[in-house]
Amino acid sequence: MARPRPHRPLVVAVLALGLGGLAACAPKTEPVGAIEVPLEVADDVRTLLGWMSGSFSSRAQAETDSEYLEIEVHMVPIWTARTDGWWLYVEQGAARFADRPYRQRVYRVDLLADGSFISEVYELPGEPLDRAGDWRTPASFDDLAPGDLVVRPGCTVTLIRDGERFVGGTRGSECLSDFSGATYATSEVVVTAAGLTTWDRGFDDAGMQVWGPVDGPYRFRRVAAPAEAAANGAG
Repeated sequence: MARPRPHRPLVVAVLALGLGGLAACAPKTEPVGAIEVPLEVADDVRTLLGWMSGSFSSRAQAETDSEYLEIEVHMVPIWTARTDGWWLYVEQGAARFADRPYRQRVYRVDLLADGSFISEVYELPGEPLDRAGDWRTPASFDDLAPGDLVVRPGCTVTLIRDGERFVGGTRGSECLSDFSGATYATSEVVVTAAGLTTWDRGFDDAGMQVWGPVDGPYRFRRVAAPAEAAANGAG
């Protein structure tokens, strides 16, 4: 006598129950831009990206301490459809020479498994000054792709959340620099809702500081949110 076969609807029902159980156990995620992130850290991701984006000025600090210049920083999201990190174009320069920034970079922000963040640093190809002011039109970077950029090895900034701020910096002497007699550079960063604190310094082979502020970091106050910055400029 042939062995009776299992009733097919029962098999389907069991499979459906099993799949439903797996779905219930699957980690919950939420999109931040085009990227799905674990639900429990989605707010941290949105907060960091929001606090990093916009226009910032050190005018208040420069008015009270002659060691510090009036510097403007603009950071705007680009390539928002990408899923390999959150990308920002960064432009920094003296306020009186706004059309000739001394630093133009692209940052790739990514979330690590332990809940911390990294911000990788890339240089633009060609003549960066050709793109001076393009923070006002983030879509103008659509003619570039990550493969066109030049990564700065060792210059990645790691950030962790500490209450109502994100703090971090580069690691050791890994960020090489030949500017003004330096052999490496360091960066210490604090990001808050009100603005940025950055302390960039260069050191020679003996560990002596050769550039950057001596007494403490630059303090940048937020002067415009990303949309306002793109439409109106800072200041």
